[in-house]
Amino acid sequence: MIYFDNGATSFPKPRGMSAEMEDCILNYCGNPGRSGHYMSMKTGEKVYEARKSIAKVFNIKDPGRLTFTKNTTEALNAGLIGFLKEGDHVVTTSMEHNSVLRPLKQLEEAGVSHTIVKGDEEGFVSAEAIQSAITESTRLIVVTGASNVTGTIMPIEQIGRLAARNNIPFMLDAAQCGGCMPVDVEKCNVSMLAFPGHKGLLGPLGTGALYVAPGVEIKPLICGGTGTESRSRVQPFDFPEGYESGTINAPGIIGLGYSARFIEKVGIQTIEFYERELIKRFDDRIRNMNFVDMYGPVPAGKTGISLFNIRNVECEEVTALLNRDYGIAVRGGYHCAGLAHKTIGTWETGAVRLSVGPFNTRREIDRAVDAVWKIGKKMQ
Repeated sequence: MIYFDNGATSFPKPRGMSAEMEDCILNYCGNPGRSGHYMSMKTGEKVYEARKSIAKVFNIKDPGRLTFTKNTTEALNAGLIGFLKEGDHVVTTSMEHNSVLRPLKQLEEAGVSHTIVKGDEEGFVSAEAIQSAITESTRLIVVTGASNVTGTIMPIEQIGRLAARNNIPFMLDAAQCGGCMPVDVEKCNVSMLAFPGHKGLLGPLGTGALYVAPGVEIKPLICGGTGTESRSRVQPFDFPEGYESGTINAPGIIGLGYSARFIEKVGIQTIEFYERELIKRFDDRIRNMNFVDMYGPVPAGKTGISLFNIRNVECEEVTALLNRDYGIAVRGGYHCAGLAHKTIGTWETGAVRLSVGPFNTRREIDRAVDAVWKIGKKMQ
């Protein structure tokens, strides 16, 4: 199988990651923060080590402000629901994943309103457009760092600056840019950062995190056992324990810590350059096929995603043919982001998404190009 569905989850993972997880499971996997014995303390130490390694990727100064979740969706919900109150207004964009748009829709019942700023035909949303949507009651700006549909990179530094000027917290959904391009929470004035462990950071499924900057207060999404203040029925608001109720996925987090160190060693800019080179190789070749429609920006303006359709062939059928006849994994459909497809003009059709990772090769790209050509010629 040639795997080009890294926008959903990365594959393969660094080889040492599974060894790190296995070492935990087999040799010391106690419940961290719950006991004073060796196994519990060892697990706690390794989790803290992972927390520091992951924080370093995003230039997070205080690793304790980084709380672990099972994915980006949980992190986004924790930030949005924990921060927003009745009467608040939120500015977001039409290129957001449903993990942002659906919680905001639900929060309307709690008296929270929002404005969706529409992107252009390539999915780009300018800082000026964000600025124009701000009202006196705006309490949060929520933007994806890069679209999961088109790969379009948003101007997060400019948005961060305008958020700071207006004294409005800035929440960044880094599901498609964390580990794939540099993201600095200090430089971008990020108040809350939600990201997955299993995508660009090359960690295991079931891992993610939410960073909350000092001075930003949120209520915990889940209440329960924290290993602290156990005699009190009141949920503690201490970071990170107050926001990680219940037993955490210690083996997964420890594996993610290994992957974060792997990313740092290779270099995020090196990964970004290589993935852009791969996607440019693919785009340049299929763009010349007269039966292919392409969407989104040129490679310089996006992450390692190519979105396309073969004319007169449903995207789901193209996906199935690539899988069945060529052993190539891509994703067709609406990618949990219907408004993004409406923005770029694929509301009626959906599209095929090919998304690369750092372990893909030029030869694999060439095989995907050849497969698209053969399917297109046959179906026309």
